Amino acid sequence: MLVLGPLAATASADPAKAPTPNLPVDLAAAVQRDLKISPQEYLHRADVAQQVSDFSTTAERQYPQTFAGAWLNDAGKAVVALAPGAGHDDAAKAAAKAGYQVKQVAKTETALRSEKNTFQQWLSGQPKSVSGQVRGAVIDTVNNALAVRVDKAGLPMPGFIDPARVIVMAAAPTGPQQSDIAKASAVAGQMRTSQIAAGDAYASVAGKMQLICSSGFNGVDGRGNVVNITAGHCDPNIPAAGTANAPAMYEVAPGEHLGAQLGTFQKSVLGAQDYSIVAINSASRNRFSNNLVRVPGRAPLAITGVANPVIGAPVCKSGSRTGFSCGVVSAVDQEVQVGDHNLEHSFSASICALPGDSGGPLVSGTKALGVSSASSVADYPICAIPDLIGALTGNAPQLFAQPVSAILSANPGLRLRTN
Repeated sequence: MLVLGPLAATASADPAKAPTPNLPVDLAAAVQRDLKISPQEYLHRADVAQQVSDFSTTAERQYPQTFAGAWLNDAGKAVVALAPGAGHDDAAKAAAKAGYQVKQVAKTETALRSEKNTFQQWLSGQPKSVSGQVRGAVIDTVNNALAVRVDKAGLPMPGFIDPARVIVMAAAPTGPQQSDIAKASAVAGQMRTSQIAAGDAYASVAGKMQLICSSGFNGVDGRGNVVNITAGHCDPNIPAAGTANAPAMYEVAPGEHLGAQLGTFQKSVLGAQDYSIVAINSASRNRFSNNLVRVPGRAPLAITGVANPVIGAPVCKSGSRTGFSCGVVSAVDQEVQVGDHNLEHSFSASICALPGDSGGPLVSGTKALGVSSASSVADYPICAIPDLIGALTGNAPQLFAQPVSAILSANPGLRLRTN
C-alpha cells in the first residue's frame, strides 16, 4: 500500500514554457517531463482514449466473437484488436470508419477472460508456497495474453501461460505507518477558510493512531451532503466508519501540526475495492465545495467529468508527498494482491507514488480517473531512484488505483463535483 507516512516537501517542477489554458503550470510541466509530449497532445490523447472506451463498450456487445480489446499505442494512436470469428469484417469496418488501426490477433477478449478464470481456479488448488508468491493476474490486451505478477521467478505455471508474460514484481509494503504529527491545541482551535482540493494533505485519526494521506475528489452524496472520496486504507479504524466512533479527518496545518477537524469517515471499504467516503462537517463544507485537483498550495486543475481507464491513455496523479507526476495506463480490470487483500478490477499506471500520496486523485486530461491505492515502489525515499531504475531496466514503477467509475457505481447518488 501507499503506506501513510509523514509529509515531505514536494519539489516544484520547472515551469512549463507554453501551458494550455486548461492545465495549471505544475501539471503542464509534469506532462512534458514525464510523458515527453506537449500539454495540447496530452489533452488530445486523453480525449481519444475516452472515444476508444466508448467504441470498446459497443464492440464488446456487438462483436463478442471477434473483439479482442483496444488501446492507445506509444504514438497515442488507437488500435483495435480482432480475432477470427463471426462479425470480424463488420467490426473491422467500424474500427476503420472511426479512424482506428486494426490488429489481427489469435484470441478474443472473451477467450482471455476464460483463461483468467481458469488460472484462478488452478491457483486456488496450489500450495501456499506457490499461491503465496502470485500477486495477481491481468489480461495483457496489447500482447493478447494473460500476464501473471509474481514475487520471484521460477514458479510453476499452467501450460497456457506464456513464460514471457510472467512478470516479477516485488510485494508492496503492507502496513500503514503512524505519523508523528503534533496535535497542538493552539492550532487545532483555529479554523482556516481556504479551499481544500484533491491532492492536499490530511491526517486521519483514531485514538492514538494518526496517518497522513492525500485528499481525493470532492463530491456530493445521494442526500446532498458534501463528501471527499479517498482511499479505504487511509481509514485507521475501518469497522467504525459510519458510527459514532468513526475516525476523523483533520487538516494538516503549517508546521505539520494537526489542525481543525474537517469530517469523519462515513464509509470505508478495503478488500476487492479500496475507497473511503468522508462526510465533511458543516463548518468545512464550503472549503470542499469545489472541483479542483492540485499540488498543495499551487494553481489547480478543474475537473470536467469522469473517465474510464484505457490502456495507453495518459494519466497524471497528484499527492501531498510527490505532487503531480504522469505516465500511461498499463493495465485495466486487473487483480493484484496488496498486503492481505486482493484488489480487483483495478487499473495500474507507470507512475511513481510514495507514502503520503495514498487516496489522492488520478486524472486523464481534465477528467477524474481514479484514487491512488498501492505502489510497487512505496519503500523508496524519493521517486528519482525508482524512475532511474525503470529507465535503465524498462521496469517502470507501477501505481495501482481504484477507478472512480467503480466507486460511483457502488454508491448510487454519489457524484463528483465537475464543471
